[in-house]
Order: sequence, then structure tokens, then C-alpha cells
Amino acid sequence: MRSLLRVGHVLTAVACAAGLAVVTPAGASTSPHWSPRLDNPYVGARPYVNPEWSARAAAEPGGAAVAGQPTGVWLDRIASVTGANGKMGLRAHLDEALRQGANLVQLALWNLPGRDCGWLSTNGELGFGELPRYKQEFVDPIASTLADPRYARLRIVAVVEPNSLPFLTTHVLPRPDATMSCEQVKAAGSYTEGIGYALARLGTIPNVYSYLDIGHHGRIGWDDNRKPTLELLAKAARSGGSRLANVHGFITNTGNYSALREEFIAKTVINGQHIRQTRWVDWNPFLDELSFAEFFRAEAVAAGFDPRVGVLVDTSRNGWGGPNRPTKPGYETTVDTYVDTSRIDRRARIHNWCNQTGTGLGERPVAAPRPNFDAYVWLKPPGESDGASIPLPIGDENFNRECDPDYTGRPDASPDPTGAWRNAPPAGQWHSAQFQELLRNAHPPVG
Repeated sequence: MRSLLRVGHVLTAVACAAGLAVVTPAGASTSPHWSPRLDNPYVGARPYVNPEWSARAAAEPGGAAVAGQPTGVWLDRIASVTGANGKMGLRAHLDEALRQGANLVQLALWNLPGRDCGWLSTNGELGFGELPRYKQEFVDPIASTLADPRYARLRIVAVVEPNSLPFLTTHVLPRPDATMSCEQVKAAGSYTEGIGYALARLGTIPNVYSYLDIGHHGRIGWDDNRKPTLELLAKAARSGGSRLANVHGFITNTGNYSALREEFIAKTVINGQHIRQTRWVDWNPFLDELSFAEFFRAEAVAAGFDPRVGVLVDTSRNGWGGPNRPTKPGYETTVDTYVDTSRIDRRARIHNWCNQTGTGLGERPVAAPRPNFDAYVWLKPPGESDGASIPLPIGDENFNRECDPDYTGRPDASPDPTGAWRNAPPAGQWHSAQFQELLRNAHPPVG
């Protein structure tokens, strides 16, 4: 049973690249013996430390304290599979994992046609009609590389197209954030077909564990968002030659800032008013990621997913520590005051997602932190920007107004600020100022 395996094993620390001892596992070069299939790939794992991220983290004041943490390797372009512009490709990362003596590598496959429905800060390279290229030039080379017997003893955790299916719930009619591009993508079925194809290809490789993204509680928690998202996940897992059994688990809060547990919002009624009536909660049945993920997992099992499916939580940027973190329940003058002075997540609105100020590193990566949870992970490498805060000289194709700290023109007419950093670089580039704040506001603290 999965629950018997979850006893809080801390992921084995891997030394940061600067001081890493060279360890080559016996027979790693050409071993044909596949790693045995595991219920939880993180238990007893020695996770891979990406030397490119580690070097950037270590170069920041105080960054050496976390530079040895494992983070996700994002494959977000066709060229990222082979490596380009001086960056490591997939095979280079796998070879480095063997050199480190690691036995677990975390990947994010993120290159669907019309990625994120053409969302401006993260729009990908493939057009809406380029599903054949996605399959042949992106998924197939990844699967072929991972199937190399040289890497048979590595446990490969593959998060397949994070953010994509939740987008097809929250950005289609009648939602206020609906876009024509999301409507077109959903009607075409390219996301479900592409994800299904990736799941099917990866499902033939014994040491690959595929996870699907379920958004986060502040996006998918409401019943009318959660249920259609689950339906899309099941449809994708049955598309492209795949089946539900190819899904090893789910991941929540990928690249987001939602609190793991709102420990100080203990009361549900203040002065006769339920906390769901508040501006912050807004009738959401969930306050945090743990409650949301546990409930979503149970619904997924009831919908036909494997009863042993596990959950990952991305805790890379949801620590919310520092001097402004509450230490006890808040004031009970009004229900809104109670929630706002009690909550750990200090965003102006739960939907804010771009380069949030005031955030901190969250729980360090750990295996089996609680029953049915495979691990807390840092899939999003902390320090990498979510998007540029101003239009770029080459045009506005990489500028999303949610990354503008002065933007107030949302479709839902919300007056709340975006909470985004000023002077932030384009998505994926190193954001030194935010990384330093993540260190300062880490919870648990760094050191």
C-alpha cells in the first residue's frame, strides 16, 4: 500500500556542482537492467542536482545553502532536448546524473502546440496546428533518449505538460478569463491528444513515472473548475494510445505560490459569517494545497485512476516566511479581517501568479511527507522569472500584463494589484532580486 511507504524520508542530499565528488555507479554505462518499478519513486532516492541551476543559485549571497537541492529540468523547446545556446540537453543531464551517482531525475515536458493557449509570457514555439511536429520532433526524441539502456537504473519522473489542461477549464467560456485561443485549442483536442501521446510513449519505458498537473487550489478548487479539469485529465490519459494506468500521479502548485497549509485559519465562522463569504476565499471549499490535493486525488481514484496514484506538491516558492508571516490566528473583528490577518499566503488575490513579491522558499524537497503524497518537490527552479515586467524591445509577444506591477485592467474588473516584481526579466531567465527574497523569506528558514 502507498500509505505504508510514506514515512517522511528526506531526499538524500546531493552535493552542489561546485564541490561534487565524481561517483559512477557500477555498470551505469551500458547496464540493460531496468530499475525495478516502485510504488513511490522518491523513497530512498538520490535526486539529480541540475548543475546549471545550482551554479546560479550558489553565485547569489547565501545561495550556497540551497544550491544542492534537486530541481526540475524543463524541456520547453525542441532544441532543449538536444541542447542549444550552450545549455545542456536531455542526454547531457542524464549523463551528469550518472556521474553524480544520482538515481532520480525530474523532468517537465512543456511544449504543446499553442502552449498555454498562446499565453503571452510563456507562449511556445509550436503553432496551434503543429501537433505532428510535437509528436515527432519533441516527444519521440525524448522517449528514445529515456529508453536508452544506459539510463535504465535512473528513476525518471516526468511531469507531462504542466498548466495545460487547467487552462482549458479556466480560460474557456463562460469564464471571465476566456480566450478565443483556448476555445480553439479545446475544440481541436490537440492538448488531450498530445498529452495522451506523450503518456503512451513514456508508458512503454519501465523506469519512467508520469505525473499530470492539476493546477492549484486557488485556480481549480471550485466545483465548477475541479470537475471539468478531472474530466480533461481522464480524457487525455485515454487519448493518443494511452490509458489511465500510464498516470503514476498528479502534481499541484507547479510554479505557483499557494500555501501548503493555512494553519492559522482554524475557525470557519466569525460573527455569524462563514469564511467562504470572504473576498479571499470567495466560496472556494479549499484554503490550501494539502486539502485540495487530498480531495482531488480521491475524486480521481473514484473516476477510475489507479488507487495507488500519488501526489507531488511544488513547494519551491510557497514558503511565505519572513517578518510578515503570521504566528497565530488573526483578529476577529470581521470575517474578512480574520482571514486576511490569519492567512500565510499574502498575495493581493489568489489568482496572482507572476513573480510575486514577498514570497519565500517553501518546504525543502522531501519524499513521502504524508500518506498518498509521493514528495514535496522544487519542480519550478526558484530564481527563474515568470515573465517580463515591461514590454520587450522586440515586441509584446513575451509580455503578459499580469507581470506588470501597475496593471489593473483585468477582465473580472478586480482592482487588486498583480503583486509582480518590477524590472523582472523574461520568463525563464534568472531573476536575482527575487531569488534573494526567496532566500530571506524561506519557511522553513534557510540555514
